[in-house]
Amino acid sequence: MKDAEAIKEIYKRYWQCMIDKDDKGLRELMSDDYYLMHMTGVRQSADTFIRGLLDGTFNYYSAEHDEIQVKVNGCAAVMTGKSRVIAAVYGGGKKHWHLRGDFTLRKEGEQWKLTSSSASTY
Repeated sequence: MKDAEAIKEIYKRYWQCMIDKDDKGLRELMSDDYYLMHMTGVRQSADTFIRGLLDGTFNYYSAEHDEIQVKVNGCAAVMTGKSRVIAAVYGGGKKHWHLRGDFTLRKEGEQWKLTSSSASTY
């Protein structure tokens, strides 16, 4: 599988892990220094984000992917995904979101790892 296609699969798996609250699966996708920048401007480590996922702060119910763009440059890559998501976060009710995720990735050995992501709407 080519790098760009492998990275697109990581995006899809990332969302499925969040829906399934699969912390082990998410950790396999993330580098040790991964962080998430929420659309609120809050920066969270992988540990903090996953803890919020597991304790119900973040609840994801579905994700339909409209677009995934990948640019690979050697052992580094950037990816932008656009997905229609049903989620309930920070105690709010279920809502439909058009979420854009901008990701950076690094190839560690033969495996691509997410190093950062930032969320916004589209």
